[in-house]
Formats: sequence, C-alpha cells, structure tokens
Amino acid sequence: MDYMAEKNNKVYLMGEIVSEAVFSHEVYGEGFYELFVKVMRLSGQADIIPVTISERLIQGNDLKVGSEICALGQFRSYNKLENGKSRLMLTVFVREIVAEPPTKNPNSIVLSGYICKPPVYRTTPFNREIADLLIAVNRAYNKSDYIPCIAWGRNARFVQNLKVGDRVALSGRIQSREYQKKLNETESVSMTAYEVSVSKLAAFEAGENFDLDGEFDLYALPSENAGNYRNG
Repeated sequence: MDYMAEKNNKVYLMGEIVSEAVFSHEVYGEGFYELFVKVMRLSGQADIIPVTISERLIQGNDLKVGSEICALGQFRSYNKLENGKSRLMLTVFVREIVAEPPTKNPNSIVLSGYICKPPVYRTTPFNREIADLLIAVNRAYNKSDYIPCIAWGRNARFVQNLKVGDRVALSGRIQSREYQKKLNETESVSMTAYEVSVSKLAAFEAGENFDLDGEFDLYALPSENAGNYRNG
C-alpha cells in the first residue's frame, strides 16, 4: 500500500531519540519496537512522543539515543489492559524514514474522520476556551484509530456545536501532557497524555467529498493561530 496515497492520517516528526528501542510485538514475522522522540516547540518546551518502528527500518538507519530522526507515518491507537482495565494507547507508527525534512514544522499531523463522542467545551480560570473531541479515523481492513484532540479559542467554540457522526478534517501537532491521576484520597501518580492540538479544522456535510491534499496539505500546514472554517 502506498503510504502517500493515504490521505486521512499523515504525520511528520523530526526530533531527537531519547530512549532505547524496546520490543513491542511481531506481525507476520516482522518485529516492531517502541521508542520515544523529543520534538521541540517554538516556545522552547518539548513534546516527548511515543514512536513504533519496524526492525527493518531500525536496521537500515542509525537510530540510537541522541540521534535525530525524520519520519513519516500515522498516529495510531490501540487498547492495552492495565490492572484489569482497558487503556487507550497512542503511538506514531513510522512508515518511512526520510533524509531531509519535507517541511520546516518538525511536528505536523493531518487527520480526517468522524466525531465519536460529544465534544466537551469548557473555559479555564483565565477564560481560555478549550474543547476536547475524540476522532475515529478509518484504517484499512475495517479498523479505526481513536485520536483525542484539543481545540482552542474560535476552534473550541466551533467544535462544541458538532455532533457524533459529523465528518471533520483537521491539522495541528501531536503534544504530550503530564497530569496527576488520583489513586485514592492520599495517593496519586504522574501520567502522560497524548493528543492532537488543533490549529485548523473543518466540518463536512454528509456525502460531501473533501481532499486533504488541498487545504490540509501536510507540507503546507497553517499557523497555530489560524481560525476555523466550515467548507462550502
């Protein structure tokens, strides 16, 4: 399957490898490994992003701790059983290692899919508008990836009016965020969440066609301050 022909889930990452590759699983005799990549933001903060990569790509490239990786792939989800409960896990599945960055933005993602939970709109104590949404992105062989996203400002106000089943296309970046999970009244544990920070988003009417190679081209992503629009 031609990766570049898959338009509904595209990721580009460029950053520093900060962990050793650890074996994850095997599919049809091909081993896959997990590692973490540090991607810098313009603000100077860093996102530490989980990456899954084939042993075949590891063997053909110098992917050791401290080296830089430029990769194209997809943002995927899977369920992992922890303490008897299913937890949604997210990873960038690498499809291709590239020698030169195709864009100046080291952290770019383009998705199209369907709203699968009612968006949650809220404001922070500083009156910043935020909306959480969960997007189901179709994959081959009747599979789907469930990608949590977060929208801000005008995008957040727009998102709160979307309904389950609405089709959307969006662009932005993958971010990591630490939070405290309360175990009981006296104990908590530090956790890391991964999500897409939305910079631009569009909704589409049922039956309407859309092309992500146009307005949502991976290599021509808009700035993070761009507003939203409704196509048509």
